[in-house]
Amino acid sequence: MKSKKYLESRRHFLKKGIAGMAGISILPTLGKARSPKKTEDTEQRSRIVYRRLGRVGVDVPVVSYGCGATNNPNLVQAGLDAGMIHLDTANSYDGGGNETMLGALLKDRPRDSFVIATKLGVPQDMRTGLIPKNVTASELKSNLQKMMDDSLKRLQLDYVDILYLHGIGKPELVAEKMVKEIILEFKKQGKTKHLGVSVHRNEPAVINAVVDEKIYDAVLTSYNFRQPHRDQVRKAIARAARAGLGIVVMKMMAGVYWDRERQRPINVLAAMKWVLQDDNVHTIIPGITTFDQLEQDWALMNDLSLSAQEKADLRLGEKTGLTGMFCSQCGKCEFQCHFQLDIPTLMRCYMYAHGYQRPAKAKHILLKLDPDSISCRECSSCAVSCRMGFNVSQKIRDIHRVLTVPDEFLV
Repeated sequence: MKSKKYLESRRHFLKKGIAGMAGISILPTLGKARSPKKTEDTEQRSRIVYRRLGRVGVDVPVVSYGCGATNNPNLVQAGLDAGMIHLDTANSYDGGGNETMLGALLKDRPRDSFVIATKLGVPQDMRTGLIPKNVTASELKSNLQKMMDDSLKRLQLDYVDILYLHGIGKPELVAEKMVKEIILEFKKQGKTKHLGVSVHRNEPAVINAVVDEKIYDAVLTSYNFRQPHRDQVRKAIARAARAGLGIVVMKMMAGVYWDRERQRPINVLAAMKWVLQDDNVHTIIPGITTFDQLEQDWALMNDLSLSAQEKADLRLGEKTGLTGMFCSQCGKCEFQCHFQLDIPTLMRCYMYAHGYQRPAKAKHILLKLDPDSISCRECSSCAVSCRMGFNVSQKIRDIHRVLTVPDEFLV
């Protein structure tokens, strides 16, 4: 049974967020023009800020729906009804359950009333970031074909609007001939309209490679106010936008908290606004798990400008002594570690568990590593110096504990 607070939050959003801002009766469809129609009787609708998603050719709200964190179809439906027409998911989210949930929700909606993106994971050597040498072309093709077909079956769709290669960290993988041939065949077969790449690390190099390959139409990238290399990310995004790519941003909340104890929250609205000051960013995909978050994120479009207080909240340029949860994924720590642990991935898991409060996702990623090698117990002292100021060995020992928790106790 739903809690009273949950039901009140849902009613509040449905009353104010939908009826007050963008009721279903005035929702635009994408249609042939794939662009919202503005009429005199949709004054409330005009509050929604749209940007064209590059050569994907769709005008989408600057705030879209990152679906991976929710298994609640009523929440996603409320977002859709409000006008949050761009949905982001992946083959791996909730073991495919996220796509299944969306498929049941979308099956009765007109296909031109929403834009959906999913992602396929290419097998990667955790040390090199490239396809393992023992994976043959036929094995790769069979694996990706099965994932593609499984995604479409779960989504109950004939095609997706955008198909991303998931979590690419090396520019060489963007240009991998075997991979390109397979995904181009998916596009030829009509299983996807557009191709893209998602990137958590080494963003500038990967984004530039995406532009250079000229077969991709979109990029989904980490980008936030806490990245030490944010200026380089900004330049790469600008180049990609000039080349006609749709730019979608994730990780814009930079870990949500300044501290592990979650006593000092980051002003996430200010963090999202910071990203949206960049006109080359077409939309962001915050993970939404409650009706309160949905209303808060959607209300961003009432005013995208950063107030003086919001700028102060982001502490730009300040030496705060607070390391936060966000790992910039620079990779420099790997060369310092005697055991060459995949520290960036471990730090990302730490952020999922402690910042985004998604320990199940953290455990899922950790299990892809060698669990016995990541306990960080062999060294008497840690040789790693983190540019973000993390106590790396402490965080690794901390996140390693999630492997001992049964799945049924994790969310």
